[in-house]
Amino acid sequence: MSIQFLVHQDGDSVGVVTVEGIKAGQELEGWVMQEDYLMKFTVLNDIPVGHKVALVDLEPGDTVIKYGVDVGKVVAPIKKGEHLHVHNVKTKRW
Repeated sequence: MSIQFLVHQDGDSVGVVTVEGIKAGQELEGWVMQEDYLMKFTVLNDIPVGHKVALVDLEPGDTVIKYGVDVGKVVAPIKKGEHLHVHNVKTKRW
């Protein structure tokens, strides 16, 4: 299996999809770069390349961590394997 998403480090709550054509129900394999290990799980939605996938269940008000950095606030429940985007995550800047 090839790598389909990247995670910077343990503690990140999302990974970034790195290939085209991810479909709901597909098993994905990703690389956690800093700790150098692979992880697998089933994706629950189609996810475009460059978009985020949840590595853990997230609830409204939770902070989204990507590459070790706070990138936003969850505004709708998100299950592990679901797509994160503007419909369920908002910036904290505004």
